[in-house]
Amino acid sequence: MEVLSINVAIAGDLFVSRSGNMHRVATGIHKQPVAGPATVRKSGIVGDEQADLSVHGGPDKAVYAYPSEHYGFWAAQRLKTLKREEPLALGAMGENLTLQGILEKDVWVGDRLAIGGVVLEVTEPRSPCYKFGIKMGFSHAVRLMVQSGASGFYLRVLQEGNLQAGDVVTIMPGPREISIVQINDQRRTGRQRDLF
Repeated sequence: MEVLSINVAIAGDLFVSRSGNMHRVATGIHKQPVAGPATVRKSGIVGDEQADLSVHGGPDKAVYAYPSEHYGFWAAQRLKTLKREEPLALGAMGENLTLQGILEKDVWVGDRLAIGGVVLEVTEPRSPCYKFGIKMGFSHAVRLMVQSGASGFYLRVLQEGNLQAGDVVTIMPGPREISIVQINDQRRTGRQRDLF
């Protein structure tokens, strides 16, 4: 279990077509890999911004982690939908940490991840917004993330410090009362009518 990539972005723009007009929407989804170590503070990774703190960021969503194992799924969905094969660079899901060897089934709310000199606590899975669909190039990407459970998860910063790509991730189990998979299942079945 390790960190493959640390990704940050300054808030930028997405362009959305509504009623034939283009609208600019602020976003921090355009993450790019960082070379070398990154500093993590209570508010997140230094150099990273979120455009809408009502849904991303804040103490309970300071860092967003995503399993690299899901990248193949998204590449296949883009090929199927967009009819073109384009590689997805690490950070394309809008994640701060691209992890290898840690899936949603492996973590529970309250589990702690020790990475480098940092300790992070799992808080909840991602609930994708429409900006994810725009970034992926097809609107039903939001529905696919919910249905597949390939959500990644948010983390609270318990111990500030530095981390870097290649660092080993150690999971320290918490109370293990509710898992990320269970929350994803509840969201999927509870919102089923809204998805179609």
